[in-house]
Parts: sequence; structure tokens; C-alpha cells
Amino acid sequence: MPTRTPRILLTALGTLAVLTMGTAQATPAPQQLAAAAAWDTDRASAAYTANPAAATASGSENADLAAGLAFDGNGTSRWSSNFADDAWIRLDLGQNIRIDRVVLDWEAAYGKRYVLEVSKNGTDWTPFYTETAGTGGSVTAHTYPQEVTGRYVRMRGVERATPWGYSLYSFKVYGGEPAPASTTRANLALNHPAYSNVYQHAGNSPAFVTDGGWPADLKADQTRWSSDWNADRWVSVDLGARSTIDTVDLYWEAAFAVDYELQVSDDNRTWRTVYRPSAAEVATRRANVKSPGEAVGLHDSVRLPQPATGRYVRMLGKERRSFYNPAPATAQFGYSLYEFQVWGTGGSAEAAYPALPADQSGAYRTTFFDDFTSASLDRSKWRVVRTGTEMGSVNGESQAYVDSTDNIRQESGNLILEAKHCKGCTKAGGGTYDFTSGRIDTNTKFDFTYGRVSARMKLPVGDGFWPAFWLLGSNVDDPTVSWPASGETDIMENVGYADWTSTALHGPGYSADGNIGARQTYPNGGRADQWHTYAVEWTPVGMRFYVDDRLVQETSRNKLESTRGQWVFDHNQYVILNLALGGAYPAGWNKVTTPYWGLPQSSVDRVAAGGVQAEVDWVRVEQKG
Repeated sequence: MPTRTPRILLTALGTLAVLTMGTAQATPAPQQLAAAAAWDTDRASAAYTANPAAATASGSENADLAAGLAFDGNGTSRWSSNFADDAWIRLDLGQNIRIDRVVLDWEAAYGKRYVLEVSKNGTDWTPFYTETAGTGGSVTAHTYPQEVTGRYVRMRGVERATPWGYSLYSFKVYGGEPAPASTTRANLALNHPAYSNVYQHAGNSPAFVTDGGWPADLKADQTRWSSDWNADRWVSVDLGARSTIDTVDLYWEAAFAVDYELQVSDDNRTWRTVYRPSAAEVATRRANVKSPGEAVGLHDSVRLPQPATGRYVRMLGKERRSFYNPAPATAQFGYSLYEFQVWGTGGSAEAAYPALPADQSGAYRTTFFDDFTSASLDRSKWRVVRTGTEMGSVNGESQAYVDSTDNIRQESGNLILEAKHCKGCTKAGGGTYDFTSGRIDTNTKFDFTYGRVSARMKLPVGDGFWPAFWLLGSNVDDPTVSWPASGETDIMENVGYADWTSTALHGPGYSADGNIGARQTYPNGGRADQWHTYAVEWTPVGMRFYVDDRLVQETSRNKLESTRGQWVFDHNQYVILNLALGGAYPAGWNKVTTPYWGLPQSSVDRVAAGGVQAEVDWVRVEQKG
């Protein structure tokens, strides 16, 4: 902690400015002012306006649909290519910039498969977004957390969606020049790599805190980092080289930090705290309680008590702002920061995001297998999950999970998960349940990262029966992580329909009803109550889901992070098998509200009669290495 009181200026537009002991205003260097003036503008349109010859293409349908019309800033004019799958369009931006996103606005003749690429010399190209199932419309491809720096940008077609060419109303590029090394005082963080432990979705990634600008009202929903709703979230900036830092400017949106620490590091692992607001300052910030509609942000200009040295600078949140008083849990959001400026000398424009993980090599080998042929459940492999002990009630489901052979047993070489009905008979976790069922998992028994996970299963068919085979992040019970930041991989879910099952991924920005998922229908009259094999191949670069070796969903890490949110599948997960009754997912399809949410009386009667069960022949995990 600092030994002297630093100087800090807090300003909030539309509210009374709060001054602590002294004030300090950082004065931007000329190059930062120029970059700030271009904040959040389409660099492609600016480059084309300055030099119309910067836009080129493999060809055009005719002279009235030339390449430049995709970059002219007019949303009604368009480029249309020659009628070839490998057609391309590119732009010379005039200088190297760090690209944070590209926006494509397609006409009806769109690309089904295409690649966005960047180049520093116009000859050597690096892909940064690959589309394999395009649907047209407006597509925003965020680059975070990739290193995408270059002078030239290209859309290279792979497969057209129509017999016509590729047709774009607009091709927009956003970004800016990274701050170079400086011997005079400058904002060393400008357009430099930024990181955070969690961000809400692709449109609120940490990349935006160094893009050079903020809305004048500190309220508008423009380029900003936003965390999830937890207190211990951080955002950091890589200056590129060891630097001497005297001031940090934080431009907060309304969801500012009441209390936080500024830290520096030489290696991005070991951090030294160089500033924290005083108790009086924290109290003043805590008292700034306004409703979300009235609240605006703050500008913290923190002059450090003495210059600090380091390559990385981090804001570590300690307490979030409240929007109501008294404040229920729902009255707090995460942290939301428009801009993170670091003033000093040093730095380097060579700062770069690290390369993303590559796919694994080698052959698969079995690392976990159970064919359920023993007399009872092998508890060295499986944990029995109980409502009120290992978990609480979730999703509005009607059952309590219990540890009983009535619900979990092995028969004839199969695992049986059976639902039972007895009105008011089961008390668990402070609640009373009319149904019991079974849930087992491998948590603490077998947790793993990457692999091919499969099971052969036969499912019950009936409205509201909800068997599932899935993976959950092993850090889900860590309160600093929790769901969906833990990640969830649904290999198979069925909500009682005979002809289909679903697959899904859940994470920050793509959870619950907004998950990244797909439905598959069994071919040739197949049914859920027949034996089928369900599988996922989980790798560092994506997920592939299969039913009976038939690919039913493929989601690449690249597309997920470019369009939806953070990839949270680089850590251990564990296997789960369960049979739920009713709840949000079944109710969303069958619209049943009584006698139980998502579970009609006909299904209740079937459970009461006995025999509603999910059967599992075997479960296997295979891994490389």
C-alpha cells in the first residue's frame, strides 16, 4: 500500500464532482489526442476516402458494383463479386493498426463459408475469423483475444450461399495504432493488449479499454469492458516493456468500482499494489447511490504517490457500486470501464496477444470407462449427488435427487436412473418434494481437460422427462467463478420428445436460453427410447457433438469468441448423468404449468406407475497424450 495519500480527481457528468486531497489532471500527448479523435470510427471508410485505390477485389459483377462501394460509408451501395466461390475483396488501411472488430453487412447474396484475414505487406495473410455456416445479415467479428495487427484486411470467399457472387453493403474495420515506446510522457496503453479474468460477452471484452475513447456523458453504451456480477474482477493492460508510470486514468461507466486497487507487474503474474482509495474516498463513492436510469460514470485520475515501474498495470475490483439503498443483491452489476489510460515513459508498440492454443496431436487412449457390470455403482468412479447436500434445487425442476437404489442402481449391465413419485414424502434442502430421481457425476473422482466423451443410452419418452448427459466446469462451486463462467457442455439433453435431442454450450454471454446449441432429429424414424451413442470431442480449438457418429453440432473456439463471448473450456470439467422432471427447459417446449411446471398430469401418472427411467450401457472418456 502507498505510504502517502495520492491525488485523485473524480468527476461525474450530471452529478456534483467529488474532490479528495488535491487534484491531478493528466494531459494527453498530441498523438493520443489524434487517436482519440478517431475513436470508434470506421477505419476502412476513412482509408477509402483518403485513397479510393485502396479498395480492390478479385472481380465485380459489373462496373456499378465495384469494390469501393463496400467501403464508401453508404449502407445502400454495395460491392458484388464475380460469380466464383473463391472471390475476394480487400482494403489497404494505409498503416498498421490493431484491429478490434470487423463488421460485414451482407446483401441477399452472402457467404456461406468465408475467411477474414489480415496482412502487414499485402502478400502474407493470417486468418482471424472463419465462418463455416454463414446466414448473411450483419456480422460483427471481434478479434479479442487474438493478435490481429496489420495494414491490409481481406474477406476471402470459400463457398457462396447463392448462385450469385458475394455481395456486401459495407465492410467496416475498427481499431487504432498501438502507442509506441516513448521517452516523453504519453498514454502508453493506447491500443495495447488488455486482459480480464471474466467479461460479459464479445461486445464487452477488455480490448475496448485501450481503444482510445469514451462517451462524453460517461453513460452511453459504447465501447467498454464489463465484468460479470462478482466483486473480485480485474482488467489489465500490457505496455509492451518495463515502463515508469506516474498517472492512471480510469473512465468508468455507471457501474464503477467503489473500492479497487491499482497494481503493477513485470511478468503478468506477481502484482504489487501502488494505489487504493482511502476509507473516506470509498465512503464517498459508496454513498453515490442512484438508480440505473439516473446513474452516470466517474473519471478517476490517479496521480501515484511516487512513480511505479512495471510492464503490466491492473485494476483489481474490491467492491461494486450499488444502485439502490438499501441494496439487494440484484441492485449491483459488475464493473464497467470505458478506458484505461496509463501515463508515463517507456512501453513498446510490440506488445502482442499470445498465440491461441493449437489443436492436440497424438492418438486417443481411454482414461475413464464404466460399463456398469458390477453389482452396484462403483463409487470410486462416481459421486452420488443429493439435493440439499451436494446441490440445491435448480431450473424449477420438481424432483429431489437422493441416494437410493430405488433411483440409482445397476441391472443387467446397465446403469438405471429411475424417477419415483410419492406426494410430500421427501424433504431435502429445506423443501418438500413429490418426486425423487437420480444424479451421479465424476467430480473429485475424475476431472479432466479435453477429450472425446461418449455414452450409449436409452431415454424415457414423455412430456417433461429430462434426462441429460453433460460436463460441468470443476470450478463451478468456487464463488469467485460460479456458473456460467465455469462452462457447461451439454452432450445430450432430451425433454420428452421421441424424435429429437439437443446439444449446447454455456458460458459468459451464451448461457441459459442464449446458449450455443443445436437440435438433432434421428434419421430413418429413430427414437430417443432406442439405444444411441451420444458424444462430444472437446479440443483446445472447438467442440464437435455426435449422435451415433453423425456430426450434429460443431462450434469453433474462434467463432465462439469472435461473436459470442469468452471461451471457458480450457480447464477441468467432470461428467454428469441425471434424470430430471419438469423445469424451465421442458416447460419452454410443452408450455405446461400444472400440476407441475413442465410436467403434465399424464407424465405424473406414468412416474407413479413406475418404469420411467434412463438407461446407460457405458460411459467412456478418451484423451490424447
